Amino acid sequence: MKELSLNILDIAQNSLRANSTHIEIDLTEDKTSLCFTIRDDGCGMTPEFLSRVTDPFSTTRTTRSVGLGLPFLKMQAEMTGGCFSIESKAKQISPELHGTVVSATFIKTHIDFIPLGNIVDTLCALVMGAGEVDVTFVHRMPEREVSFSTREMREMLGEGIPLSAPEVIAWLREYLLDAYAAA
Repeated sequence: MKELSLNILDIAQNSLRANSTHIEIDLTEDKTSLCFTIRDDGCGMTPEFLSRVTDPFSTTRTTRSVGLGLPFLKMQAEMTGGCFSIESKAKQISPELHGTVVSATFIKTHIDFIPLGNIVDTLCALVMGAGEVDVTFVHRMPEREVSFSTREMREMLGEGIPLSAPEVIAWLREYLLDAYAAA
């Protein structure tokens, strides 16, 4: 993928397919590195599947026999001198504490670093397709922090207004654009 925001969307979509009720996206950025962590409370992975999840020929999808998202993300992070990790506990093995945590660190000064890309539109697309799943987003940068929570959005809007409504997505987009533009 040519933008890290698309990797973030891919992992968040994996979380949705894993029946998560809450997805946390945490970005921390400084002058030399960009780190992101995505946590979910989905069904998780068995230790056997987790051990081969970065193999491109391992996938849970039935529509194709390859899964390139995590293998490419791992490769992209490591090519910059950064790192990649994934932890997961399957619901059938750990009913109380289950879910997946994917983390990647990229060295921004490396020639192979790919840009974050359009994180605003990526987040709007995620919220539009997340249904009732709670999404929490925080992006920490040296000069500011941008964050939102769909749980808080639902509380403000009240019942009967879906977050996927065009007016809500337009508001979220403007809110994020303003937050990123603020000095």
